Amino acid sequence: MKLHALLAAGMMLAATSVLAEPADYVVMPAVHAGEREVDFKYGTADQSGEPRASAASVGLGYGANDWWFTELYVKYKSENAEGSKFDAVEWENKFQLTETGKYPVDVGFLLEVEHPQDRSEGWEVAWGPLFQTEFGKLQLNFNPLLQRNYRAEGVAETGFKYQWQAKYRWRRQLEFGLQGFGETGKWNSWEPRDQQNHRFGPAIFGKLSLGGRQAIEYNAAWLLGASPAAPDHTFRLQVEYEF
Repeated sequence: MKLHALLAAGMMLAATSVLAEPADYVVMPAVHAGEREVDFKYGTADQSGEPRASAASVGLGYGANDWWFTELYVKYKSENAEGSKFDAVEWENKFQLTETGKYPVDVGFLLEVEHPQDRSEGWEVAWGPLFQTEFGKLQLNFNPLLQRNYRAEGVAETGFKYQWQAKYRWRRQLEFGLQGFGETGKWNSWEPRDQQNHRFGPAIFGKLSLGGRQAIEYNAAWLLGASPAAPDHTFRLQVEYEF
């Protein structure tokens, strides 16, 4: 009985660690036709008694039209004090469902398909709505997402995760606010609180114009663990070159 309990706990923790990525970022619902970008993301997380985990990705994206933005990523990770190694290829698609500013809430939809290097993980698919609203200079975002692995070894379940952001638009070059991320386990039967992964903390944002359509946009956050299963500290950074 004790062995079965330990194995079950190990599988639940493994599922949580798969969902939680230190390089996660908050996706915006807006799409700009013709926009091209090179996107770099990095994140590193540490937890007491566990080795530091880091992840990075480089992507190339394109605004195909007024409502569809597509991007292809190559992802890397580093665990157990090992050097960085190839982790996965990800195809991200973002769809803008409402005209920006026309309604009280802007709505989009996200669909991500990832092919991990570890074939035992199968294909990872994430999808869900993207919400954004504004109150004066305050911008709020919330993205509730579902995630599932297909053709994976073992039993696959659909998990729930979320992203949120509150940003004060002080200046175009420098804005500040908060970001948060979390995973709760199976979407219709959440794990106990101490096995869920919740983290949030201060963030900065900005966009530097380089002339014409060229610009560098960035955001970074220092996230603190808000549940026992979450990393104690996570640093995440995203830099985009738009042209």
